[in-house]
Amino acid sequence: MISNTILELLHQYGYLIFYFAFSLGPFGIPIPNEITIISGAILSHTGVINSWITYFCILSGLLTAITFAYFAGKLFGPKIKHRFQHHKHFIKAELILNKSGNWAMCIGLFIPIVRYVLPLVIGLSGVQYRKFALISYSSALLWTITYFTAGIYFGGPILSTLRLLHF
Repeated sequence: MISNTILELLHQYGYLIFYFAFSLGPFGIPIPNEITIISGAILSHTGVINSWITYFCILSGLLTAITFAYFAGKLFGPKIKHRFQHHKHFIKAELILNKSGNWAMCIGLFIPIVRYVLPLVIGLSGVQYRKFALISYSSALLWTITYFTAGIYFGGPILSTLRLLHF
């Protein structure tokens, strides 16, 4: 079902569908990134689409999204911080970032939703772009390689299980 949706979107928009799914993920794309990347890997592995182009579109889309979120945090940081400074989730995110910043940046990319919110918090916390890019982009590369590889080797059984669960 999800693979068919991705195939239809791929037929209409080409490989850019993978880029847009990841770069616009924070804005409510209805297909989870994990499903999209695993489906892309399966389609690549079966020869339906080119694996290099698919992977490049996925990685560049994710890098675009987290970079955009980081600079939004830098640009709108004071307004956002003033507005949410007493919100318990914001306070918790800042504490985690202050306590274990590098690890939080690294691990945060592996957690759905957090992967798009954390760069915003990092941007408004004043972390330099060079440090953000080094840690976050390396983590994005690791995350995409992990899921793409998992999709190649375990994608069929994963999608079969999801079909049984009616996803």
